[in-house]
Amino acid sequence: MDAFLAIASRREVRAYADRPLPAEVQRRILDAGRVAGNSQNRQQWRFVVVESGEIKTRLSETVYAPTNVAGAPLVVAVVTYGKGPTSFDAGRAAQNMMLAAWNEGVGSCPNGMPDRAATAALLGLAEGEEPAIVLSFGYPATPSRPERRPAEEWVAVADRKPFEEVVTRI
Repeated sequence: MDAFLAIASRREVRAYADRPLPAEVQRRILDAGRVAGNSQNRQQWRFVVVESGEIKTRLSETVYAPTNVAGAPLVVAVVTYGKGPTSFDAGRAAQNMMLAAWNEGVGSCPNGMPDRAATAALLGLAEGEEPAIVLSFGYPATPSRPERRPAEEWVAVADRKPFEEVVTRI
């Protein structure tokens, strides 16, 4: 898929088909996060893949939209530690994973946490580690075909502020 088309057509997917993600697709998604750019190449993150059904159910109760996590075949918590721009670096890793997933026909959604400490405790994180975001992945319940329109049309129908309102030149 063309990179700009992937960026322009990707939407949050909150309902997933009852279909597992093959191991090689999961690996590509996680590797895309692993190779994301980061401050001084320190990679002050790790990815906690939640495979236990019980933990996934409990984790779903720690995010704003529980069904996103509860119904997802793949759930990944991006965990940061250390000093520096860790939240920016975590965002880069998360975006890489979501775009790699979209390239594979897999939808995704970032899930925020109202109580990060509760999420950290559930995940068994060490002192100094913090969950940055919980990502849910799966084949969309309603399949999408990004190639059905050019990237410019996806941009035109995106529910975003107008270009002129976001971009200022000085």
